[in-house]
Amino acid sequence: MCHALPQGWRGLTRAYLQLALSMSLVGANVAVAKILADSLPIAMIACLRCAIAVVVLVPLARIFDPPVRPSAASLRNLAWQALFGTALYNAGLLAGLRLTTALEAGLVLATLPAVVAIGGAVWLRERMPARQWLAVMIAATAMAALTLARLTPDAAGSALGNALVFAGICGEAMYVLLGKRLGNALPVLTASLWMQVFSTLILLPFTLAELPAMAALAEPHLAGLLLFHSLTASVLCLLLWYAGLKRVPAGMAGVFTAFLPATAAVVAILVLGETPTLVHGVGFALMLASVFLATWHRKVAA
Repeated sequence: MCHALPQGWRGLTRAYLQLALSMSLVGANVAVAKILADSLPIAMIACLRCAIAVVVLVPLARIFDPPVRPSAASLRNLAWQALFGTALYNAGLLAGLRLTTALEAGLVLATLPAVVAIGGAVWLRERMPARQWLAVMIAATAMAALTLARLTPDAAGSALGNALVFAGICGEAMYVLLGKRLGNALPVLTASLWMQVFSTLILLPFTLAELPAMAALAEPHLAGLLLFHSLTASVLCLLLWYAGLKRVPAGMAGVFTAFLPATAAVVAILVLGETPTLVHGVGFALMLASVFLATWHRKVAA
C-alpha cells in the first residue's frame, strides 16, 4: 500500500525539481544561443532578449513584489551586474559559440562554481576551504584536457572559442559576486527588472548600428527561438532557481549546476548532431567532480 510523502518531503522534492529544471534550461539554451549566433548579430540577440524580459518582468514585479524605491548604491550595483552578467557574458558566450561547439561550450560553462569560489576568496575575502581549491584544480585540469583536444587535426571545437566562452564565464562570476554584495536590498523580481533595463540600455547603441539584420527575425523559427531564449534564460530560470532556494540551502543548490553541462551536452548531441569524444567524456567527468566538490557541504554531527 502506497503512502503519501510527508508535506516537508513533497516541498523538498518540488524544490529539487525546480533547481534541476532551472539549470537544465540554462544548459539547453547553449544550443539555442549557438543557432541564434549563426544568424543574428551578437549585440542584437542579447539586447532583444533583455528587452523582452523587461516587458515580462514589469507586470510580474508589480504583482508579486512590494513597492520599493532602490537606493543609488543598489542601482549602481545592478548597473555593474548588467555590464558583467549580461553584456560581457553574452558577448563571450555568443562569440565563442560561433567558433566552438555547443558541447564544449557547455563543459566550459561548468567552471562557473570554481570561478565564483576564486572570486569570492580574492575580492570578497571569503574563506575558501581546501576542497574548493581542489575543485578549482580539477576544473583547470578539465579545461586543459579540452585545450589538448584542440591539437588533434580532426578537432571540431576551437581553443579561441572556448577561451571566449570562459571570458563570458568570468563576467557571469562577477555578476554572482556583485549579487552577493547587493544581498537582499531588493526583491528578486524588482532587482532582475532593473538589471534587464540597464542591460537593454547598455546594448541598445550596438543594436541600432545593426538594425538591417533584424530582417532575419521574419523567419518564424528564429523569432520563436529568440522568444524561448529570453523567456527561459532571463525570466523562467530565475524564478525557478529562487523558488527552489526558498527550501534548499545555497550550498546544496549549487550541486544542481551539474545539470547545466549535462543538458548542454545532451542537446548538442541529439539536436545539433555534435559528436562526443573520449576527451569530452573525461572533461565532463572532471567538471562534474569539480562542481560537487565546490558546492558540497558536509553535515556536521551535533
